[in-house]
Amino acid sequence: MDATAITDSGAGRSAASITLENVGKVYPDGTVAVGDISLDVPAGELVVLIGPSGSGKSTVLRMINRLIEPSKGRILIDGEDVTDQDPVELRRRIGYVIQNVGLFPHQSIRTNVGTVPRLLGWPKKRTNERADELLDLVGLDPSRFGGRYPNELSGGQRQRVGVARALAADPLVLLMDEPFSAVDPIVRGRLQEEFLRLQAAVRKTIVLVTHDIDEAVRLGDRIAVLGEGGRLLQYAPPPELLSKPSSATVRDFVGADRGIRRLTVTPLRDALRPLGRVEDIERLPTVEAGGTLYDALAAMLTADALNVVAVDDGTPVGTVSRSAIFEVPNAEAVA
Repeated sequence: MDATAITDSGAGRSAASITLENVGKVYPDGTVAVGDISLDVPAGELVVLIGPSGSGKSTVLRMINRLIEPSKGRILIDGEDVTDQDPVELRRRIGYVIQNVGLFPHQSIRTNVGTVPRLLGWPKKRTNERADELLDLVGLDPSRFGGRYPNELSGGQRQRVGVARALAADPLVLLMDEPFSAVDPIVRGRLQEEFLRLQAAVRKTIVLVTHDIDEAVRLGDRIAVLGEGGRLLQYAPPPELLSKPSSATVRDFVGADRGIRRLTVTPLRDALRPLGRVEDIERLPTVEAGGTLYDALAAMLTADALNVVAVDDGTPVGTVSRSAIFEVPNAEAVA
């Protein structure tokens, strides 16, 4: 994927922050979908909403783009209250990706991707160029896939098209409702990896809903755990959530193996120690310094070693011991 291709179309604008202030949703029959939620989503970050069914995750998402109107509180995008804006114009400025993609079956892939730019009155040539740029960005060759129809693509390919369509008008905010849950686990893993690369390139503000704690930990800069009645139980970066659950409910939700999950999101550099003697270092296995504690532990177990050398572009920068991995600040005992 080449992110540089989209710069001429307006990508590269700063992302927008999202603020929820005491937001709630109560339906006329008294059903409380969302109790009282306040949280800040920093510009350019990916925040995951997770919780059991009925915890109000998708309702929160739909209140941000006013598919559902909040019963109380305020939702601000870059300081502007969304309820003060025309809902149709608001939605055209917010990318939205849903579980089953929702592509128009009678339109080509190129036409599907260009849906919002057309609604915004973009010239046809610019719209098609933007669609092709984004298809290339999500790993679909526009010369091969642009003229096809949704039923000619696999589930994973359709999901990529959904992401491309959501990015077409260069939104500052992207909302994603269980975007990868409709595909098999192998394809889901590949899509998550590609999506991380995409986010690193375009740095949009993203709110993503999922039921999968592993997906939340892998993708999120921060995770909001919602409970019954749409209550916010904890809002924290993945390492903090996994090492310091705020309650027994959160602890049970993130799982007994949260310690192992913590290793996958904690930078290896947090456990680096100074280099020892050269003759000792040469006998140790190596791991990339930009990896995680999990990578270091895996290298040690594979080589049956108690230490590993971290290298940056082939140059040793420090060592990590097995004991140091479990002594990283805020770490709990790891099963």
